[in-house]
Amino acid sequence: MMSNFLTNQQIASLVEAIQSAEDHSTGEIRVHIDSHTDDHHAKTAFEVFKELRMDKTTDRNAVLFHVNFEKKYLTIIGDIGIHEKVQQSFWDHLHDYITAEFAKGNYYKALKSAVLETGLELKKYFPVEGENPNQLPNEITFS
Repeated sequence: MMSNFLTNQQIASLVEAIQSAEDHSTGEIRVHIDSHTDDHHAKTAFEVFKELRMDKTTDRNAVLFHVNFEKKYLTIIGDIGIHEKVQQSFWDHLHDYITAEFAKGNYYKALKSAVLETGLELKKYFPVEGENPNQLPNEITFS
């Protein structure tokens, strides 16, 4: 699926960033690009979070970046396990950074940086001990 805001190459690179961010942690990161929702963005983001089974990880440490570029809308959802560790200030910082970069048209840079930064936090609080099965696919999803 093509996005008007990201090239296919950038989408592929984001998937690699997700894989890299998840390498040293049991956490899971997903990016969902929504081009249909007009309102109730947070509600839609939570529905997507559940549809993608992100609330089913072993350590409850999945993170979703739910983006609607057309509406300039971003919701970040961290499941209870990671949220308890990083607190709201971490999500607020990420949200402010991403939206500031989006305003400059730096869609790819913003998402990639946020994914990698999230990976560092996941690694800090949920390091891999032994096997690290990928609990969720790393692909970017669209609606």
